[in-house]
Amino acid sequence: MLHQMNLWNDSFESIKSGSKTIEMRLNDEKRRLINVGDIIEFRNTSTSENISCLVKNIYRYKTFEELYSHHDKVSIGYRVNETANPDDMLTYYTKEDIAKYGVLAIELELNKNQSNSK
Repeated sequence: MLHQMNLWNDSFESIKSGSKTIEMRLNDEKRRLINVGDIIEFRNTSTSENISCLVKNIYRYKTFEELYSHHDKVSIGYRVNETANPDDMLTYYTKEDIAKYGVLAIELELNKNQSNSK
């Protein structure tokens, strides 16, 4: 199954470079449709460039604190010199939605057989 998601430029470029291998999302109704083996097409919200990734694994957690404790900070999108803070996710999601749905760590592999398009 093919899924489409938007990403800010920093996250998009980190996935494209191969450093970010985990996409963090709320485990809402839309994300519950994602399965291992599916393809996610990411669209860069700044440039409209697209990349596609294979879903290698899906990890489910109650909170971002739990997710952060199980994954390396670079794999979830932080730079080596940055401090990983689960509260950063409150920029995107409310505490109420996190408590209601839980969260996902979607392990990705950049699709090597793609043609990047702008």
